[in-house]
Amino acid sequence: MELILNYPAQTAWVTAFGLALGLALGLVVGSFLNVVIGRFPVMMQRQWQKECAEVTGMTPEPQAKFNLATPGSHCPKCKTAIKWYDNIPVISWLVLKAKCRACHTKISARYPSIELLTGIIFAIIVWQLGFTFTTFVYLWLACLLISMFFIDADHMLLPDQMTYLMLWTGLGFAMYSGHIPLQDAVIGAMAGYLALWSVYWAFKLLTGKEGMGYGDFKLLAAFGAWHGYQMLPVTVIASAASGAVIGIIWQQINRNKQGQPIPFGPFLICGGVIAMLWGEELLGSYLNWVHG
Repeated sequence: MELILNYPAQTAWVTAFGLALGLALGLVVGSFLNVVIGRFPVMMQRQWQKECAEVTGMTPEPQAKFNLATPGSHCPKCKTAIKWYDNIPVISWLVLKAKCRACHTKISARYPSIELLTGIIFAIIVWQLGFTFTTFVYLWLACLLISMFFIDADHMLLPDQMTYLMLWTGLGFAMYSGHIPLQDAVIGAMAGYLALWSVYWAFKLLTGKEGMGYGDFKLLAAFGAWHGYQMLPVTVIASAASGAVIGIIWQQINRNKQGQPIPFGPFLICGGVIAMLWGEELLGSYLNWVHG
């Protein structure tokens, strides 16, 4: 993301148009990401159940078709199909006063929040990069990170389909754009995976407990592919710092749930984004401080 911040400023009308278009596109995509975040873990669970049944020789139980498109959007309480005019990002939530039109069940503020978050991120990327191939690469990265952030927060799960997509996209983008040497991207992917893999096994051998999941290894490998091995220390330190602060706050708020595992993926994503945006400045400041 260091690449983004170095692009020249656009003219005023291009900036305004880019912000508006990016925001509108992000709101629409954010609405779809809500579907991905809600349904993808269920789809994975159903696939696992089917595979387990096949391995054990059992006949899988018949289930209604369920994917990102089917069934259509509906109220989870009363099952009423949501009309298109009640499915406009953010606006419909405000107009309906955060309630289902049919049964008046409260609609969580999380849905418009994800839509607005995606819209703001898209607007910033389009504003900085204009309309280029690189823009769409970073928009794709943003979609993956937002989806993984909330899926892991909800289910302590980082889907391989997403971590691998991020990894291979990062390597391909390094080869295409040259924003970092391809060698640095490959080493970053290898070092990222091995770093957390080593921590995992050291912790398990010392305590007999699992401190993190394999999805975290793959996610750090993907970040290594995007910003090279040089930024991995910044990513890990920023992730640990954010995790420690938020973890302490969470434990204080939820005293009755102390000892319950907390997903590391969201903090790793925060650390990775910090490294992408400000990694070189942070690393340079640290080196200057060390060398006096």
